[in-house]
Amino acid sequence: MRFVPLYARAVTAVEATLYALLLGAGAAAVWRRPAVALSLFVVGLALHNAAMASLYAAGVRGTMLTAIAAWKEILLAVALLRVARDALRARALPFRPGAVDGLALAFAALVVAYGLVPQSALGGSASTKAVALGLRHDLVPVGAYLLGRSLRLDRPELRRLGWTLLGTAGFVAALGLVDAYAVPIGWWRTNGVVDYFHEQLGYDYHGTGVNPKVAGLPENFVYNVGGDRPFLRRLVSTFLSPLASSYLFVVALLGTAAVARRRRPAALALGALAAAGLLWTFSRSALLALAVGLVVLAALRRRPHELGAAVAVVAVAFAWVHVFPSIAPTGRWTAADLRYQHEIARRNPTASNAPASVNESSLGEHWRSLEDGVATIARHPQGYGLGNAGQTASRTGTPLKAGESNYTELGVELGMVGALVWVAWVLALLAALVRAARDDRWAAGAAAAFAATLALAVQTDVIGDPWVAYCVWALGGSLALVGARRVEPAVPLPATAEAR
Repeated sequence: MRFVPLYARAVTAVEATLYALLLGAGAAAVWRRPAVALSLFVVGLALHNAAMASLYAAGVRGTMLTAIAAWKEILLAVALLRVARDALRARALPFRPGAVDGLALAFAALVVAYGLVPQSALGGSASTKAVALGLRHDLVPVGAYLLGRSLRLDRPELRRLGWTLLGTAGFVAALGLVDAYAVPIGWWRTNGVVDYFHEQLGYDYHGTGVNPKVAGLPENFVYNVGGDRPFLRRLVSTFLSPLASSYLFVVALLGTAAVARRRRPAALALGALAAAGLLWTFSRSALLALAVGLVVLAALRRRPHELGAAVAVVAVAFAWVHVFPSIAPTGRWTAADLRYQHEIARRNPTASNAPASVNESSLGEHWRSLEDGVATIARHPQGYGLGNAGQTASRTGTPLKAGESNYTELGVELGMVGALVWVAWVLALLAALVRAARDDRWAAGAAAAFAATLALAVQTDVIGDPWVAYCVWALGGSLALVGARRVEPAVPLPATAEAR
């Protein structure tokens, strides 16, 4: 009778050993050259959700899976430790600190301070776990930015990183398109993804596949056209999310548009796949963010005629709303789904599922959430503390004070001062990228991608997507003030008494 527990322990030991070996190899590579972390983040975070859900379905759960999922934080810490060690040995910082760096550190200090203040003093109700998740959520972009600032990427490294980004986007798009048309939705309902999100991560989703525990796939896995009609499948791919997938495609397309000088067949093919993937995510906000990035890119390159690309994207976005329903892959609701949908419809009789309607439920929800968040900040300007907003509150059962927008979420958690420091930091970083773009086309691509990301942050939690938090902020940091970096020496550290 003791065979099963012994077998389970043996399997766990094997899993832990394999994970330790793989993580050790990755950490060794990052320690040897911290720039390797950027490529590992670009590829690894694109595959992260699919890999974690697959491990959950295979029986790797609980603390073990949480430890495996922490690979990204571990590699970021290893890279930052190597940078710090090199700075101490050289007695010089790897970059000349500026206003952007000061704002980043000020934001990080504010986050830590709010993490230490008791929730009762701020009126919040987040648990210790929620506060810890909030710390990670808010500090990862700062750590990724500081890592990027510490790296000196040469042109061959940037080219390799660009091909890695475009290749990853093409792979994610191709796999997602095949899945949307060839894999039935029933497989997604039963392959462990529902339980992974609900049991492992704590999300309470009510999309298709609702089971007796009232948990289903994420609502945005599909697009509900209303009534009992078949729903539209959206591209979710390895991210297990159409929105997270769309962010990768937007960044990859803007980066390619900025640096591509020759029409290489491989780049054109991968770019076409990324563009198709973006369309099939059916994310109208991502298409509009792409247009914002193209406007920034045209302005930086002083080529007014390139504004036509942004206009074309906006036109495609409006046309795609009418075209996609006629060519999209579809699926059918289960009986439990329909009962749940009917109950929601009775509660919201004025909501519409027509994608072009001003009363469309998703659009209306975003605007209501933004308005409520602004009102909450005005009513409680000192903030409620970490863990009381966004994904962190949703997955820990904490009463939600604000959602959807990064700006209102941070304002609700860190108060009005925290929101203002965040806005000042990201705008200063964007301005630094714009200045660097005068002499560097890679910086122009980073500026366009960062502008698109900040536009998306108005109506969604972009830094809640690990790929954006790690990759976009690290790339932004690595290319900010690139022109000044070429001529300014590193800053010497104060010498100790012994050294003197």
